[in-house]
Amino acid sequence: MMITMKPVDAVVVGLGWTGSIIARELVDAGIGVVALERGGHRESQEFSYPQKDDELKFVQRNALMTRLALETLTFRNRSSETALPMRNHGSFLVGDGVGGSGTHWGGVTWRWMPWDHEPRRRLDERYGRKFVPKDMTIQDWGITYDELEPWYAKVESDWAVSGKAGNIGGKRIEGGNPFEGPRSGEYVNPPLAPSNMMLEMERAARSLGLHPFITPAAISSRAYTNADGIQYGQCHYNGFCERFGCPSNAKASPVNTLLPLLANKSNFELRANSRVMKVNLDDSKRKAIGVTYVDALGREVFQPAELVILSAYGLGNVHLMLLSGIGKPYDPATGRGTIGKNYAYQCQGGVTVFLDEDKWLNPWMGSGGLQMALDDFNVETNDFGKLGFIGGATIATASNGARPIAFRPVPPGTPSWGTEWKRAVVKHYQHTLPINAQGGGMAYASNYLDLDPTYRDAFGRPMLRMTFDFNDNEQRMANYAIDQCERIGKATGAKVVAKRGAPKQYDIVPYQSTHNTGGAIMGADPSESALNNYLQSWDVPNVFAVGANAFPQNAGKNPTGPLAALSYRAAHAIRNRYLKAPGLIG
Repeated sequence: MMITMKPVDAVVVGLGWTGSIIARELVDAGIGVVALERGGHRESQEFSYPQKDDELKFVQRNALMTRLALETLTFRNRSSETALPMRNHGSFLVGDGVGGSGTHWGGVTWRWMPWDHEPRRRLDERYGRKFVPKDMTIQDWGITYDELEPWYAKVESDWAVSGKAGNIGGKRIEGGNPFEGPRSGEYVNPPLAPSNMMLEMERAARSLGLHPFITPAAISSRAYTNADGIQYGQCHYNGFCERFGCPSNAKASPVNTLLPLLANKSNFELRANSRVMKVNLDDSKRKAIGVTYVDALGREVFQPAELVILSAYGLGNVHLMLLSGIGKPYDPATGRGTIGKNYAYQCQGGVTVFLDEDKWLNPWMGSGGLQMALDDFNVETNDFGKLGFIGGATIATASNGARPIAFRPVPPGTPSWGTEWKRAVVKHYQHTLPINAQGGGMAYASNYLDLDPTYRDAFGRPMLRMTFDFNDNEQRMANYAIDQCERIGKATGAKVVAKRGAPKQYDIVPYQSTHNTGGAIMGADPSESALNNYLQSWDVPNVFAVGANAFPQNAGKNPTGPLAALSYRAAHAIRNRYLKAPGLIG
């Protein structure tokens, strides 16, 4: 028998970054909020030495990730194939528990390029309307970089982001990214300290006339206190950061930033181990009346609410919208419908540079967001007409810490096991650096999300089905960027530079990036988007879907920065506009 709870003003589904941002704003507005998190609370020992540096537990066994036995998705490359369930964590890693993926992330906090916010308009103006292929379904966000800039700045201030500005008010600043959009001010903390491998990459890139810079990261390079009084420690550079918690309180996470501000509020309640099954709609299908979830004891519970915030991982938001009948499912044959449309990913590759033995890199030192990067080959720096592709890539040497189980670089031709392999690992461990291209991904009519007609999860619901493959455009773009990685690698003077080309077909098995976008996208036209630019459902206005599902296409950068900026903007609009006049925010 279903349990019905006392009605609340708002229910927040998922308490990672986006859910915490929205919940904090609503609670401060004085309304009652219940947050439902499918995972449990994190134990304090998971964030303290020495337990927190357990590579076997957190990397190989994915202790901070969702349980696929309960909820997974099915995958196929094209619609003519039969999709099969993803049984093991592979291409991307979805977090579980209070704090969500914001607990295990590496901290890279980009602002996306101005082009990324309005690619269609800029392409049409530069190349004409017929330049974009018919099957490429990219579109503008409905909000520009300049409109989002104040919210980018808020993210950087609240999250103690360390970095160096390259463009303040249109003035280029030495040491930063000269290709970034105009900023209103400098970062609140100086950049993280570069590692030896980053310095090798920087020297090689500068010798080619390129513009490397240290990537901005939500990892404090010094002791810092934000406007809410949240204190950050200084990064220890201990190399166990992404996929791990932070013992020094240097990496921004919902657990150490926003959740402490909510913990003692009388109008906020967190219910962990509560997995939402669907959003309940009234008879008109135009208003949500609450959500149904399964609690820690396996009981079915109905939580009535006036406002529903979907703030799960982006794929989870799309799944719940499809299960709940919020919006019209996308039909790739006709192009009609918006839920499931424009799923996109990233196309990657790079080189591994094997330096001489007199170059000592100390690779075990590092941090999750520590990188030397360059945008010389990203979006508008490229002439798409001459190069034959649309998009671009960020090129970077990451210094995340060469952990003992996973980091075993050996040159091509080395045996895959045995004595010679062991000798090669020992010989090259201290003298090897990666240079990677993180390529963007345009959206296509053939790449989408829907409900699987065959497979169901542990709760009897149809699984989310992913239909996705890389397009020729992305492969050309990635291979062009990888060629630039090779140029930089050779400029180090290394005798061996091993190239990793772009994959010819997407494979969901090997890890690539946890940067899934699209499926319930934002825009200015309800016929082409699921959400307006406040991340509010066009079809059910008291539902907001706050996640990377909102991005109409992917970029050559990590998505957390723009996602957080959009979340802060949406939270402000809900508090100051929607609560005063419920309905579509104009």
